[in-house]
Amino acid sequence: MKNPFKRDYPYKRRTPEGEPLEGSGSSRSALKFIAPIVIGIIIVSIIAVSSVRTVDAGHRGVLVQFGNIDTDTSLDEGLHFVVPFRDSVVQMEVRTQKIVESATSASKDLQDVSTQVALNYHVNPDRAQILYQQLGPDYANRVIVPAIQESVKQVTARFNAEELITKRETVKNQIEEQITSRLGAYNIVVDALSITEFQFSPQFTAAVEAKVEAQQNEAQAIGEQKANIARAEGIKQSNVLQAEGEAQAITIIDEQLKNNPTYLDWLKATKWDGKLPLVTGGTGNDGQGVTPFIEIPTGGEGADEQQSTQSANSTSRSTAPNLTAGNPTASQ
Repeated sequence: MKNPFKRDYPYKRRTPEGEPLEGSGSSRSALKFIAPIVIGIIIVSIIAVSSVRTVDAGHRGVLVQFGNIDTDTSLDEGLHFVVPFRDSVVQMEVRTQKIVESATSASKDLQDVSTQVALNYHVNPDRAQILYQQLGPDYANRVIVPAIQESVKQVTARFNAEELITKRETVKNQIEEQITSRLGAYNIVVDALSITEFQFSPQFTAAVEAKVEAQQNEAQAIGEQKANIARAEGIKQSNVLQAEGEAQAITIIDEQLKNNPTYLDWLKATKWDGKLPLVTGGTGNDGQGVTPFIEIPTGGEGADEQQSTQSANSTSRSTAPNLTAGNPTASQ
């Protein structure tokens, strides 16, 4: 039974059967209270996220304010707070980087040469914002590559092809000086430069190989000639020493003969092989008997006497049959 004292408010929601829905008014009130809070939290979160920027290790942050670059300072590594929706941060790497570039040029003697260069460089950390303002992030292709190309061509034109190889360190230093001077104006610091390869035309390479081969053959011929000369000098020195030794021996024997005449008899006894000759006879210049088949090296008069003795012995041997036939009493 419907309560006559209870009024139905028109703003209350009812079910399809006509019954009013309880609590619909309180839910709407709660929603109106919570919605602004949630929206506020979202807005605060967006602002907080937009006001925090992180600069990675090995980088510097370039602060951009509505497209205008702050050239007074760069942001270090770490966390930074900026003005939301106004400021943005562009990161510039300041660690050492490497670029490899090849340049084709002509040497002083007009030989084609291809030079490959490896350059290590880094951006000046305190001037990273200036570099970004002048060149942007693609600064390597804008200034580094042209600087390498131009420097290599200028320096290689000062040397001929052979000097590019023999004076490689000098060539490298001059190229490095040129590149350092050019990139310094853009706040780029050169750490090191290396020439990794020199390539010449096939004709020049073949000519160099032929020249090297000829030099090697010449050096080998000179070495063999020196070896032959040294060998001949050794043989000559050996002959000289042998002759000196023989001369000294003759001198010693000659002195002994002068001082002691019986020394010759001793030499004869030591030289004799114990066999008697078929024919003996005659005397030497000293009045002594001649002992055949004994050669005694002597000098001066001793040499003449020895030669006479050998001639006499030879004559005796050649006339031995006649003496035997003519003189039956000859010794056998």
